[in-house]
Amino acid sequence: MENRRHSAEKGLHAEAMTMASGAESPRLYLVTPPILDASAIADDLATALNASDIAAVLLRLADGEERELVKRIEALRILIQSNGAALLLDARPEIVAQTQADGAHLTGTDAFKAAAPGLKPKYIAGCGGLATRHDAMLAGESGADYVMFGEPDRDGHRPRLEAVLERVTWWAEVLTIPCVGYAERLDEITALAQAGAEFVAIGENIWRDQMREAIDALTRLPEPVR
Repeated sequence: MENRRHSAEKGLHAEAMTMASGAESPRLYLVTPPILDASAIADDLATALNASDIAAVLLRLADGEERELVKRIEALRILIQSNGAALLLDARPEIVAQTQADGAHLTGTDAFKAAAPGLKPKYIAGCGGLATRHDAMLAGESGADYVMFGEPDRDGHRPRLEAVLERVTWWAEVLTIPCVGYAERLDEITALAQAGAEFVAIGENIWRDQMREAIDALTRLPEPVR
């Protein structure tokens, strides 16, 4: 199995997000709600991590002083990384090294280009919030280790599923950089996987209450039409 670029330069957990194409099925990428109290999410997150081979967990943090943010991350780091998942921070690239996280997820090409030089090649630098094909290409050309399509914005709005599937399909056909498709609902997981997403991101509405169904949606994909 050939590794994606930079995989040899990253830590073991980071390799979870640099898997080669051609795996038997896409892998899940968990997205947390904005975390204020790590203990409020720890048990459910542990259950989700123990249920399947999870590629990554994106920690979203409620606002606070830096030392408080660091404490929240440290409270969950070992739980996440001991299960083999990459620990990614939503933005906050400045505390990735300090917290021993595996990288950061940046929203928009401007934020990505500003943060990537300080993260790469040691840490994962992923990019989302890509409104156009041009934005996605810019992220790829700027060294994104993965791109994400379909995630909600800060107001909770997201593109139509049809538009997300079109973008995932296009990306999978023309580029080799891994693609993450965001599933807002359980019934979107299979569609994103069939469109070519190598990772499917799910929020707490799925991984807290429908984790078994999410796993089944990936492991029971229809055979490809030949």
